[in-house]
Amino acid sequence: MLLTVKNLRVSYGKIKALQGLDFTIEEGEIVTIIGANGAGKSTTLRSISRLEEVEPGTVMTFMGKDMLTYPPEKVVSELGISHVPEGRRLFGNLTVLENLRLAAFARKDKGMVGRDLERVFAIFSRLNERKDQKAGTLSGGEQQMLAVGRAFISGRQLMLLDEPSMGLAPLLMKRVFESLEEINKEGTTILLVEQNARMALKFARRAYLLEAGRLRLQGFCSELMDHPEIKKAYLGG
Repeated sequence: MLLTVKNLRVSYGKIKALQGLDFTIEEGEIVTIIGANGAGKSTTLRSISRLEEVEPGTVMTFMGKDMLTYPPEKVVSELGISHVPEGRRLFGNLTVLENLRLAAFARKDKGMVGRDLERVFAIFSRLNERKDQKAGTLSGGEQQMLAVGRAFISGRQLMLLDEPSMGLAPLLMKRVFESLEEINKEGTTILLVEQNARMALKFARRAYLLEAGRLRLQGFCSELMDHPEIKKAYLGG
């Protein structure tokens, strides 16, 4: 098992954001977490990235290693887990190429960075056309491509994606998800948080439904697409 999470609990003061989540991800999978706003989806990703303080009793292992012993920067550089946050958070005053090179700062295999840059530009040809352009001047879709490309450069084992479709026109959304599929086929496992449940369930292999910080449903996406509760609440059925 690539990632194992048991009894994941996170609180913000008296507010219990996550209340004992258990889930796993196998190597090479695409898994999605769906749910309403405030369900705890982003907090789950931030906990895996070690950006949130988890409560005692939480267990998280990655390739058999205890993740709770790793600070956030080591999660990226030593475990190979990258995170595309909601809102992208690019360096707007730096060029596309500078953003990508910065993502490789902590990598130990410096000799492979050039190859990965070429791969990013092959997957996202639009970024190659704009590699000397400031990130802040890119369109929303181009910025999302750059955020994914930056994650690809920084960590290749597991990619965490928070709302990658947000603000994108349908055609650009389709292109981003096609690129993610290509990245997955090259060996990167993907954990996706997505408000667009229909898109997420079509894209992923398995899904977890969160409600108010608790795991409500889980299973293969092909089965959950027909679940009455999910159809009614998230698919307009």
